[in-house]
Amino acid sequence: MSGIGKATLAAIALGLLLGAANGVELTITTGDGGLYPQVLREQLDRFEAATGNKVTVVPAPISGSEAFAQFRLWLAAGNQDIDVYFLSDEWVPQLAEHFIDLAPAAKDVLAEHFPSIIEGQTIDGKLLGMPLFADAPALFYRKDLLEKYGKAVPATWSELEATAREVMEAERAAGNPDIWGLVFQGNTYEGLTCDALEWVASNAGGRIVEPDGTISVNNPNAIAAIDRAAGWIGSISPEGVLAYKEEESRGVWQLGQAVFMRNWPYAYALGNAEDSAIRNAFDVAPLPRGDAEGARSAATLASRSIAVSKYSRHQQAATELALFLTNAEQQKENAIRVAYLPTIQALYDDADVAAAQPIVPRWKEIFLNAVWRPAVVAGSRYNEVSSQFWSAVHDTLSGSGSAADNLERLEATLTELKGEGW
Repeated sequence: MSGIGKATLAAIALGLLLGAANGVELTITTGDGGLYPQVLREQLDRFEAATGNKVTVVPAPISGSEAFAQFRLWLAAGNQDIDVYFLSDEWVPQLAEHFIDLAPAAKDVLAEHFPSIIEGQTIDGKLLGMPLFADAPALFYRKDLLEKYGKAVPATWSELEATAREVMEAERAAGNPDIWGLVFQGNTYEGLTCDALEWVASNAGGRIVEPDGTISVNNPNAIAAIDRAAGWIGSISPEGVLAYKEEESRGVWQLGQAVFMRNWPYAYALGNAEDSAIRNAFDVAPLPRGDAEGARSAATLASRSIAVSKYSRHQQAATELALFLTNAEQQKENAIRVAYLPTIQALYDDADVAAAQPIVPRWKEIFLNAVWRPAVVAGSRYNEVSSQFWSAVHDTLSGSGSAADNLERLEATLTELKGEGW
């Protein structure tokens, strides 16, 4: 049994001994979609049965940007009604003042998790979020169509463009007029920041703001990467992609109307559901690299964590819940049933996980190419950095100015936002 399992069971046993009959009512909020809400509810039912506590789920917006805005309002008001928050990694430094330090309660189990994930949840020495799952996107591709036309999985964006166009045109000629070459997340929200960061970083164009605080986004490699993506619109990607988030992209893909898709691991399990038009007809690979010198595959590293509000009236019980939901048993179930990527390293070598979700062990390669968004360096101003970046990118994709002009203006805006320093 893992350390986190022992710690959680010990905490639950203590709760029972101290009087589960007098359990408390806890409230959590999450905007996760797909298959996870059902799995989460089953896990919460087990927690309730073991502790006597009751847990109510308050749905948050599925859009990350909208969820962040809602959480920030609740926390700024000192809301006592929400005990536990599900957080994306980029929110942790922006909301740090509102959460308790979980390190003392989790000290015996932290070594089980990827150190980089723990690092991303730690601000000023305090562990503000207990890692639940890691995330990094991949290139989803129709293996049946690539085999049909004798095409290899593209390693570069140039290869992807050529293959997407050739297969798309051939399939349309064969009677499928609605198929496209590539779908991704092009709407004006945090998802576009992730997509565009990958285009830029994979072309050796930097990370928008570097770890030392340098604003790097206005450079030739970044400009070329964004201009390239703008050329996809109406060509290999539908014009409607400018309004796509993850689910819109997956909807087109899962209907069999795209050759390639950039998306997160959750789409793998859904794509292989019994009612999916592409079940067993696709696979995943690392995202392509650009053409610039030093180019390499890049995937935005993300993680989801569980944080306990400092305004909670039941911090001990809420901490117990956070440890329970993030332990090895629940993470293994999440991996098997939802294809969520564990933050506990040993689960990548777990035979049950590999048998149920063969992609999980393979995601290690994608993690090796992952890049963090500049959330820690930008701190409380990250949300503004991101919104300015995705707006500049969206303007370029939609034909409102060139990448060169839009990134030059973005650099000026970020310089003013930075002021004396981040």
